[in-house]
Amino acid sequence: MNSKETRTQFLNFFKGKEHKIVPSAPMVIKDDPTLLFTNAGMNQFKEYFLGISQPKSSRVVDTQKCLRVSGKHNDLEEVGKDTYHHTMFEMLGNWSFGDYFKEEAIAWAWELLTEVFKIDKDSLYVSVFEGSEDADQLDMDKEAFELWKKIVPQDRIIMGNKKDNFWEMGDQGPCGPCSEIHVDIRSKEEKAKVSGASLVNKDHPQVVEIWNLVFMQYNRKADGSLESLPAKHVDTGMGFERLCMVLQGVQSNYDTDIFTPLIREIETITNSDYGKNEEIDIAIRVISDHIRAVAFSIADGQLPSNTGAGYVIRRILRRAVRYGFTFLNTKEPFMFRLVNVLTDSLGAAYPELKEQKQLIENVIKEEEYSFLKTLDQGLLLLDTIIKNTKGKVVDGGKAFELYDTFGFPIDLTALILSEKGYELDEAGFNEAMQKQKNRSKSASSVSKEDWEVLQEDNEQEFVGYDMLDVEVKITKYRKITSKKEGTQYQLVFNLTPFYAEGGGQVGDKGYLEDAHGDVIYITDTKKENNEIIHFAKNLPKDLNESFKAVVDKKQRNRTEANHTATHLLHQALREVLGKHVEQKGSSVHSKYLRFDFSHFSKMTPEELQEVENFVNARIDGQLQLQEERNVPMKTALAEGAMALFGEKYGDAVRTIRFGQSIELCGGTHVKNTGDIWQFKIKSEGAVAAGIRRIEAITGDAVKDLHTDNDKLLSEIKHVLGNSQDPLKSVSSLQEENSSLKKQVAELLKDKTKNLKGDLLSELKEINGVQFLAKKVDLDAAGIKDLSFEMGGNKDNLFLLFGTEQNGKALLSCYISKELVASKGLNAGTIVRELGKYIQGGGGGQPFFATAGGKNPGGIEEALVKAEDYLK
Repeated sequence: MNSKETRTQFLNFFKGKEHKIVPSAPMVIKDDPTLLFTNAGMNQFKEYFLGISQPKSSRVVDTQKCLRVSGKHNDLEEVGKDTYHHTMFEMLGNWSFGDYFKEEAIAWAWELLTEVFKIDKDSLYVSVFEGSEDADQLDMDKEAFELWKKIVPQDRIIMGNKKDNFWEMGDQGPCGPCSEIHVDIRSKEEKAKVSGASLVNKDHPQVVEIWNLVFMQYNRKADGSLESLPAKHVDTGMGFERLCMVLQGVQSNYDTDIFTPLIREIETITNSDYGKNEEIDIAIRVISDHIRAVAFSIADGQLPSNTGAGYVIRRILRRAVRYGFTFLNTKEPFMFRLVNVLTDSLGAAYPELKEQKQLIENVIKEEEYSFLKTLDQGLLLLDTIIKNTKGKVVDGGKAFELYDTFGFPIDLTALILSEKGYELDEAGFNEAMQKQKNRSKSASSVSKEDWEVLQEDNEQEFVGYDMLDVEVKITKYRKITSKKEGTQYQLVFNLTPFYAEGGGQVGDKGYLEDAHGDVIYITDTKKENNEIIHFAKNLPKDLNESFKAVVDKKQRNRTEANHTATHLLHQALREVLGKHVEQKGSSVHSKYLRFDFSHFSKMTPEELQEVENFVNARIDGQLQLQEERNVPMKTALAEGAMALFGEKYGDAVRTIRFGQSIELCGGTHVKNTGDIWQFKIKSEGAVAAGIRRIEAITGDAVKDLHTDNDKLLSEIKHVLGNSQDPLKSVSSLQEENSSLKKQVAELLKDKTKNLKGDLLSELKEINGVQFLAKKVDLDAAGIKDLSFEMGGNKDNLFLLFGTEQNGKALLSCYISKELVASKGLNAGTIVRELGKYIQGGGGGQPFFATAGGKNPGGIEEALVKAEDYLK
């Protein structure tokens, strides 16, 4: 059975059990502060498990794309070394929200595996939670045990501890015992020698967990205690790749039809063979795994970057590139060439791969070029570290700096050191790494207390589209503490006018006012598990009374103007540049807007002006907002509404129309485009290959810009003697400056010629080398001319000149080419080493190089030290 058939049969089986098939949520999570990526099938259903909202269907089934790069068995650096763990994987799952529980979940899992998929019953083992004697004092899961006893022989039921058979969503939240189903795919001979039961959860590559049935029946509180959930849920997760391995009768996930097309393509591109050499096999597995993670992330709208989720994606991509670089001898970009095969394989199940194929290829190719350049630079820096190392052990702190600052992989550092006869101080590296992790963890750690519930209200209402102040009650609150923000309180209201950060738009600010006029300021509004959370520095005196919740109108109006402007900008870009333009991200604040979009080249000034004029024409046209709420998704798309890849939409959506611009959007907008007043582009530039970014302002910010520009123009006129034509006056000054520069250049040439004769007479011979180290009053260009002039007159020449220009120090070193060859001298190395005396650095060619620094006082010492290179 191929992978496509397996996926379809799973979904259809549970559809026949009255489950609703739901689409995979995006792998990249945008509006959940607790997660960067979907790392389990249950992530998109958290709000139902937490009881925040009610699902439309109590039974659902899906296949969810997930990404894990940390935690049990999912350390990024280990992926590829075995045959059954991955970064990106598909999780098949069926779910019950307060509907069926253990009996049905266990029976259906067994029916699907043994009767539909025809897996040999004698190759399956099941595990049951054995209970715990820790603070929780949990009993054994007798109900699951008795249910399994009716299905399988008791010797195939394994008692599992809390680590393996008690599932928790996090430090707090829903949790419960679980039953794992394991499969033994070893040969008959191996099974006869060693019982499969003894290999369960022992990291054996052929005795693996295939399905986990989680029975959520408890809630973990902030103090660590457990309480029973009012409704019990089922959350199951089956690894799609492992299931395919079993059904296709192979011994490795990488031998299934999910990976074999990719592996064949890697073999072709890199001229290597899979299955003959362990190091090459690991490299090929790493690349075939990582290309999936990176491609799906980009398709979901997450580009590689230096922070957050983007940093994770960059790390994954770079790990694949360095495995190719080290073990497959790939010195040019190659991974982008795998996107075509990936799209052919998974494009039917995940159409976003087809839609975003060109973008994925462009971004990966650009990242590969960038990292290969980093590797080249890192190799040079590593050479310098080796040269400065006394003994044969390289300082771990230096290696960490190379890793942390320049992105040079530590395993590659260790490999190169080994080849050159050196050792890496691994303990020093690990210590430096741990210190950084501790700093990062300390800075980002947040402690949350339990929610204090004041009144039960499971259906919070957002009224902020229609009103900016409303009477509210606080339904619950909790205290949170972080190093960055200190102590804060999170408040939830029964209804709220505050817009929660989402869709690129910032959250509202404002205040709560009680009946006595006392005010509590709301500093931010976010959404967590689909619940609107308001942040405040302190609590009201009486939490149980009613409050007037008021949104900061001025900030909201400015933000709305910028949000509407992004819609008009999107429309303008598609009109001016073409229909290939798609939104790839946005950030809407009260002071500015930022808009990322797909386009293959830098925009010309004429195109930017045309886009600006297009938007301002719609503003001048005073287009009225046409808003429709709870529109069926299919109807909205049929009407031409634009949906964004990587966004999660429900069955019913909200559409925003201004004239011909119509988009799916949950944000707030002006009632009329005339309220924007004016739109002005501040900048346009590249974010990544094929992705451009425009930053722009509207309304008051444009007025402030005009005011600042008028003030600047007045100051310029004043400097120019109140010229009536400042442009003509500046042009005249530029011409005069150009003429004077030419005159200065001629004077410097004469000065250099006169100086050359004097300096040639000052040369002294050291071990057959004509040497001079001297401070001169010339700029960088003058020193270079002087050095080469002298080099034309003298052989075996070693010159070091220092100069001070505008409070900065400059060192220039010239070495005759015959000395470079005969004595192994290198001007680039010399100026880098002497640069420390002027608190700077530099480089260049072996025969001529320069270094700049901020300490002119160190020039003399550097000149003195130069002579040491000839002794």
